[in-house]
Amino acid sequence: MHFLSIDLEEYANQHTDNEPLLLQELTRRTHLSVLQPRMLSGHLQGRFLSLLSKLVRPKTILEIGTYTGYATLCLAEGLAPNGTLHTIDVKEELIDLQTEFFNRSGYGSQIVQHLGKAADIIPTLSSTFDLVFIDADKQNYALYFDLVIQKMNPGGIILSDNVLWSGKVAEEVKPSDKHTQALMAYNQKIKDDPRVETVLLPIRDGITVCRVK
Repeated sequence: MHFLSIDLEEYANQHTDNEPLLLQELTRRTHLSVLQPRMLSGHLQGRFLSLLSKLVRPKTILEIGTYTGYATLCLAEGLAPNGTLHTIDVKEELIDLQTEFFNRSGYGSQIVQHLGKAADIIPTLSSTFDLVFIDADKQNYALYFDLVIQKMNPGGIILSDNVLWSGKVAEEVKPSDKHTQALMAYNQKIKDDPRVETVLLPIRDGITVCRVK
């Protein structure tokens, strides 16, 4: 769903820093060889993730939901020297593609790939985090937030993607639509959580920025 007109969205893209060539290639490869290419963060959101990461200058990043690694590479652009980015996904068939582009980017040695369920992996991570990006199965967003908030450094940032869910969160919800119900509950949960300051931005499919107090 376009929350801006197509013309305004294109204007925003034209007046945003150019997408790196490697990410352009990853976008093409994803559209050619992977199901659901619309899951890519894309140019505008990708540059937002990159810029925010550069502002935070995180030593440790956690990404929940790697897909083909586009957002991973955007977040890695802001990593502090010798920083580490942990990224989690359940799709084994995407690991080779992820690894190829991670290594070509120059960030490969700083990215740790985890294969499996995030709910199982997060508790095993000994790191605390400066920046977290939640972009996986929507019905578990609340669970992931509860798991990562315990591991956040003061002033850390938690990003949550797809929180507008094609605008469905503002419409009458069908009883069978569990994804929209889960996102609506999640959006209210983090807005009410006194441990974070929260802003929901209508970028792409909606992204929430939470700052840990």
